This record gives sequence, structure tokens and C-alpha cells, in this order.
Amino acid sequence: MSDDGIVRGDDGVARCWWADSAPEYRAYHDREWGFAVADDVRLFEKLSLEGFQAGLSWLTILRKRENFRRAFAGFYFRAISRFDDGDIERLLNDASIIRHRGKIEAVINNAQRAVELVEGEGSLAAFVWRFEPSGRGRRALRRGEVPAQTPESLAMAKDLKRRGWRFVGPTTVYAFMQAMGVVNDHLSGCSARSEATRARRAFQVPGA
Repeated sequence: MSDDGIVRGDDGVARCWWADSAPEYRAYHDREWGFAVADDVRLFEKLSLEGFQAGLSWLTILRKRENFRRAFAGFYFRAISRFDDGDIERLLNDASIIRHRGKIEAVINNAQRAVELVEGEGSLAAFVWRFEPSGRGRRALRRGEVPAQTPESLAMAKDLKRRGWRFVGPTTVYAFMQAMGVVNDHLSGCSARSEATRARRAFQVPGA
């Protein structure tokens, strides 16, 4: 790994330092992480999975993602908002996901809050992209310059908590913003950085 946090894989592709340790990371880094998303279901899924990731590695969650999708109705939050005590017990007995009662109940609660948010804001995407920082993603970025949270993630976390969401602290929210392309934290020299930048330029911000 170079001093700036770039690794070059055996396929010759330059990536951020974290992305070359497993095949799942490579695919996720190259095709998803940092690319702008406007789909409400994908946004809800990622914010939910970031909550499950707390205290664990993202690779653990990534390897279980299809299991989570099956268990949580594809993360269609309107369906999840109707989950009841029987669904909670079903999920607690599902060894293919993370069986943490607080996190499971948080996803159900957050699905109910997401329905309310969409009714008030038009879409989850319109709300999320309101917190895009100005000027980020344009300057050079080295490994030591990647923050754990920002004023924007603090603001989004505060707003979500005010609306009754759970497991949405500012660090969790910032990881979500990175993943969904609200910020582009691919490092300078990473092959995906310019691709994510081009995708953002072509992206129509919801509600704008």
C-alpha cells in the first residue's frame, strides 16, 4: 500500500486501502460505494445495514446482505412498517442475519418513521440529498483526511433522531453518506474516484 492509502490489486486496478482485502469488497468498492443513489428502498436498506454494522465489520454485513434482504422484505419500508411481534420473533430466530433485538426493532421503527418522512418530504432521497456538502469530492483526498463524521452527518443524525429514528448516530450516518454517494470519499489515485465523480455530475438531485 502506498503512503496515500492506495493499493493496486493483482488485476492492476488502483483502489482505496480497504477495498482489496476480499472479493466482496472489490465489487462493492468498484460498483457501489460512493456512487450517487436516489432510490428510496436502497437508501433505507443501506441506513438499516449501517445500523446493524455497529460493532462489526462491514464485510460481515456485506456477506449477509442477501439474507437481510430476504428477512426484511427486500427493505421495502412500507412492508416492514407493518411487521409485528411475530416478525420480531422470526427475525430473532434467523441465524442467517445479525440477531440483535435492539437493531431489529430499530429497523421496524425506522420503517414507520420513513413512511412518515416520505409523506412529509416527498421521498427519502429528497431528504437525504438535502445534506450534501458543498465542495466535497472536488479536492485531493488521502487516507488520513477521511473523516469519521462531519457537520452534515451531525445535522442529518440530529434531524433523524428528532423524527424518532434509532441507531442513526453521526458516524453511522456519515458511513451511509459515503456509501450512497452524498460524498465522494474515494481517495486520490483510486480508479473509482473519477467514475463516481462523473456519475455524480450526471445525477439529478431528487427534489432539486
